[in-house]
Amino acid sequence: TATTEIYTQAFVGSVRCVQETVSTQSTWDYCFAKGTMPKLRFLNLIKPVVFIIPDVQKPDKKIMINDKLIWAAISLFIYLVCSQIPVYGVQKGAAGDPLYWIRVILASNKGSLMELGISPIVTASMIMQLLAGVKIIEVDQNLKEDRMLFSAAQKFVGLLITIGEAVAYVLSGMYGDIQQIGALNSVLIIVQLVFAGILVILLDELMQKGYGIGSGISLFIATNICESILWKSFSPITLSHEGGVEYEGAIIALFHSLIVKPNKLNAIEHAFFRPTGSNLSNLIATVIVFLIVIYFQGFRVELNITSRKVKGYQQKYPIKLFYTSNVPIILQTALISNLYFVSQIVYKRFKGNLLVRLLGTWQEHEAGGQSYPVGGLAYYMSPPREISDLVTDPIHSLFYIVFVLTICAWFSRLWVDVSGQSAKDVAQQLKDQDMTIQSQQRDGMIVKELNRYIPAAAAFGGLCIGALTIVADLLGAIGSGTGILLAVTIIYQCIETINKESGNPSELLFGQLQYFILTPVSYTHLRAHETSLHLVCRLLLEKKKR
Repeated sequence: TATTEIYTQAFVGSVRCVQETVSTQSTWDYCFAKGTMPKLRFLNLIKPVVFIIPDVQKPDKKIMINDKLIWAAISLFIYLVCSQIPVYGVQKGAAGDPLYWIRVILASNKGSLMELGISPIVTASMIMQLLAGVKIIEVDQNLKEDRMLFSAAQKFVGLLITIGEAVAYVLSGMYGDIQQIGALNSVLIIVQLVFAGILVILLDELMQKGYGIGSGISLFIATNICESILWKSFSPITLSHEGGVEYEGAIIALFHSLIVKPNKLNAIEHAFFRPTGSNLSNLIATVIVFLIVIYFQGFRVELNITSRKVKGYQQKYPIKLFYTSNVPIILQTALISNLYFVSQIVYKRFKGNLLVRLLGTWQEHEAGGQSYPVGGLAYYMSPPREISDLVTDPIHSLFYIVFVLTICAWFSRLWVDVSGQSAKDVAQQLKDQDMTIQSQQRDGMIVKELNRYIPAAAAFGGLCIGALTIVADLLGAIGSGTGILLAVTIIYQCIETINKESGNPSELLFGQLQYFILTPVSYTHLRAHETSLHLVCRLLLEKKKR
């Protein structure tokens, strides 16, 4: 009964028509006669299911930076533990992995509870933001209720995608033939994957609500990529092939080659260019990409903003080249991952279908039994394996370059409008804070001034992100170009957040010493550099003077 009443109220509240008393027509007939069709808001339909969607409450007080680091460490620990816990009920030797090539970026680990990684929540976010951006879903971000309902709707869609992907994984035979693993084990696998998906959603919300640093998605991606780079650099696992036994880690393989091989020059050359695993040239390319991305992070335009109320107050408003940060590459990764997932599943069952083959044809790798695209749309949207592919397969390389550059620039430009970062939104934020751009007092002129920089920074920044991704892929950077770019931008953002909230980087490292080391300061210095720790001292000084 309660649910029916909620639906009725939501429907009645969303019907927009002129309420007049007409003797010859009913209210509905009058609305249709006037051409005013009833309009049902999507967010109102979420109200009946809000109470079943898991939620994290906002903190009652501001969380200090040290506590945020602790919460972030706890979240990462939970994620890493779940990445190592195997899914119960999986048939041993089950092959096939639709997301093998992009698992590092999706923060997922095959066969573990983190099988799905962040794919459901990123896909749900992309869908909801795009629907809101094109006004299919009406959301007023100024209303607290709309923000709450939109967040709940996004989590609800994420849950539906998690359930859908879990069911699809089981039905596709990724964990073995259903008849062999049994119906009970199939249900248990789905339950485990759904539970892990809910856990990822809650950990991400925990970070975004202010308990941690950044978002859970970003932390999981950066952790997974850094773990992959360290493992491929220092892995002690041995690999057997025709040339003998080698270590998987590039650096360990170098020292092993120098010890085993009598010709040291050949040993060094082999360590740099060996084809059987990650080599030193891949590691050097990774470091180069890291440095290039960090260098580009410093590109920005700073606008002088002043206060309308406080005369003489002036501040810098930076507009970075990477205005939308790593969002374009995350959305592009989500798009590719879903295409790979759907393409490989339908290809297994309908190999002879023309439309399925146009979507993508797949072939199993000789080592490991993994599949990679060899034709169709999935192949042309995959990065070239080597830099020589630019010559041997120019159509594939050209299509991939154009696709990545276009989609990153378009996603970046679109995200500005749907995420509240457009020139109009920034001008409104400045107005709400009684701030204005120097020498631009009228609101229309502020928007015009911001429009000179923000759209260009968004589009060109997305283009640069796509170009860096392509360069990293061609150089053979460990973890793929997309992964390296995501890791660098996430780590850079975390460092900026820590420095901003701690006030001083040294305070974060050595802040605990101030409880034990007392340094005398003058009253003027105390007022000029007052912090929450100095407040009691100032009050005592003022009391002593009185």
